[in-house]
Amino acid sequence: MPNWKKIKELRFDELRVRSAQKLAALAERRGWSPLTKLPSDAELLSMLNVESIGRDLWSAQEVLEHFRSRTTPKVFASFHSQNSTVEQLRTRWPQAEQEILERADRMVQGQFDLLGFRSLSFGQPIDWHLEPVSEKRTPLIHWSRLEYLNAEIAGDKKIVWELNRHQYFLTLGQAYWLTGDERYAQTFAAHLESWMERNPPKLGINWASSLEVAFRSISWLWAFYFFKESPSFTSRTFMRALRFLYLHARHLETYLSTYFSPNTHLTGEALGLYYLGLLLPEFKDAARWREMGKRILLEQLPIHVRPDGVYFEQSSYYHRYTTDFYSHFLILSRANGDAVSGQVDTSLSSLLDHLMYITRPDGTTPLFGDDDGGRLVMLDHNPANDFRATLSTGAALFERADYKFVAAGPAEETLWLLGGAGLEILDQIVAKEPAKQSVAFESGGYYVMRDDWTPEANYLLFDCGPHGQANCGHAHADALSFDLAANGRTLLIDPGTYNYTGAKEWRDLVRSSPAHNTMTVDRHS
Repeated sequence: MPNWKKIKELRFDELRVRSAQKLAALAERRGWSPLTKLPSDAELLSMLNVESIGRDLWSAQEVLEHFRSRTTPKVFASFHSQNSTVEQLRTRWPQAEQEILERADRMVQGQFDLLGFRSLSFGQPIDWHLEPVSEKRTPLIHWSRLEYLNAEIAGDKKIVWELNRHQYFLTLGQAYWLTGDERYAQTFAAHLESWMERNPPKLGINWASSLEVAFRSISWLWAFYFFKESPSFTSRTFMRALRFLYLHARHLETYLSTYFSPNTHLTGEALGLYYLGLLLPEFKDAARWREMGKRILLEQLPIHVRPDGVYFEQSSYYHRYTTDFYSHFLILSRANGDAVSGQVDTSLSSLLDHLMYITRPDGTTPLFGDDDGGRLVMLDHNPANDFRATLSTGAALFERADYKFVAAGPAEETLWLLGGAGLEILDQIVAKEPAKQSVAFESGGYYVMRDDWTPEANYLLFDCGPHGQANCGHAHADALSFDLAANGRTLLIDPGTYNYTGAKEWRDLVRSSPAHNTMTVDRHS
């Protein structure tokens, strides 16, 4: 039954947006929407902008050849020269190749490391709707009718979604570049075809979250560049994937989390639209997707980033997500001459400043508030509480000696994002320890102190801030909690997040005051 009291409290714009989304979902369920089926190849060709291509394309092979040969739009600098990128990786991180190949080989065998679980199997062929820990399998029904929050139905949905983000395609791509072994390309193509076969438009858990649709779109676009010259990446597969990406973009612009989760869900979805609109300009709708994504990212920036640079949900992990979102946005916009507000540079620097100052002497970061263990893209496999790769990229973007100092040198992720040129910029920067040892982030309420910037420093972080944003979903009851390291050794920590799905009493316990380094009065948080 509708909650009429809540409906009466809605503002007009929210009521309009929510109503439009409800009607769109209804039209999909009833079969009235054209977005419930894939466009044919002929329909797809009619959606392409001849002016942006320069000529008519009449076949799938011509579309693939156009993608392979085009020089614009500009993508991440690592793709400018495969040989140079591979050489830099082998020279600077000699152990990385073996680690990448070991992970990729297990992926070829159908074994995945996800969210702390090792060697998960989703069956052969992959069952894209299976949660293998609880052995729950969600039904293939319209996404709006799926109770994915119910663990009795979906198990831990995060595990299913983590696989279906397809971020492991990037590891397969790295392995392909390092070896030229077609097995990795064949696995990518087979998994892509399998996913498209078993996830019909709008059916099942993998259409239920717009953020997951955005992250999957980003992974596919990265993979296209890794495998674009592979004979295993056929014109048939490419055309079919373009048809799905068209529906992904249309789904995103229809079901944005404007009023559902206007946090990293909304900005992640906006980044997905920006990626799709920028990197697939051949679509007639591409400019609308790009501008919509750009507009949302710019609008949300002053909302999500407090004046002192702290992310408004009071969570260090989601702070890192936000920093990565805007780093990708800035890199792509700079590369393609897409002017964005100078506020992006200013706010991104503030986000990076906060990450720099809260970094512990051992290089890890306190996980205050929630963390979901995920990443925007998987370009390295550092521990979940090691955010220094983001600082490394920030050091190159803004030529900051203090970021480089705390990052402890260049990161593999920086190579994949900024290429050899980005590493050359880092090489020319003389690392310098940050100007301050004690910093007050007054808007966010974090106060961090240390006696020096050596690995043996004493370190203390106090959480004295507001209790998150909106319904405080990612914040914990951690007022006056603290994180402590002595002589470089971390002694007292925030427990982070137990999980998002499962026993509610455990989820609530780790968010409560007794689970933190703070006091309770009469056992109340």
